[in-house]
Amino acid sequence: MIRVVLLSVSMLALALPAAAQTREAASPAAQVAAANRAALREPSASFYRNAVQLYPYSEGTLYRLYAAPERVTDIALQAGETIISVAAGDTARWTIGDTTSGSGESKRTHILVKPFAAGLQTNLVITTHRRVYHLALEAVPANAMTAIAWTYPQDELLALRRQEATAAATAPIASDIPLESLNFNYVISGDKPAWRPLRAFDDGRQSYIEFSPGIAVGEAPPLFLVGEEGEAQLVNYRVAGRYYVVDRLFGAAELRLGGKHQAVVRITRTEPRRAGRGS
Repeated sequence: MIRVVLLSVSMLALALPAAAQTREAASPAAQVAAANRAALREPSASFYRNAVQLYPYSEGTLYRLYAAPERVTDIALQAGETIISVAAGDTARWTIGDTTSGSGESKRTHILVKPFAAGLQTNLVITTHRRVYHLALEAVPANAMTAIAWTYPQDELLALRRQEATAAATAPIASDIPLESLNFNYVISGDKPAWRPLRAFDDGRQSYIEFSPGIAVGEAPPLFLVGEEGEAQLVNYRVAGRYYVVDRLFGAAELRLGGKHQAVVRITRTEPRRAGRGS
């Protein structure tokens, strides 16, 4: 009986440190430290361009910067980016300034940092009109980082999409069609919303409705054919850049968009003019 009691007490003594560790790991301070460690991005040799460390920008990431006494480290922002504020946790033992390079669209802002001694740590927050940068600064005895800058994957993706949209908008919607076979005898009437088409035409087999390039980024109206008795009929069509392509000819069609106050644009095919006397 005594051995059982002693064994239970021993097991309890062993369990107490583990429970204490669990409570410590679950503390708010420990959770903050864990989140900061997970968000910290360290320098990587594969992301160097000459002496500049390039970090891929991601919102909420904490970027490491190693500086050294008697050395200035350059923090280069994106071209065209304007500073709103720069705030450091320790401004007494860190020198922080800014300058610019270039001009016009290529003008860049640079934040320059230098510690007074090795072993110092602080943080730096840079806000601009485009984004926020969070940096963890650490002063080391030597081998300071010369400069850091960022790549911007989201901006590059948006630029690529704009290029694709522009290429699609300017690409030919059909090939090998003689110009003399195109019929532009269509009248566009009705409301004048921002998406009102520029013109309509056909090649004797298919009908085309041309919009301004802005149709690629705005809300596109659906197309309905208008029957002989005025009834609206859904029709199959495809979007090719800034064109609607309908695989048939029609006499009248309508573009409609909106709820209670619906905008309606009518497209009507007219008879071509016939040459006569005095024409």
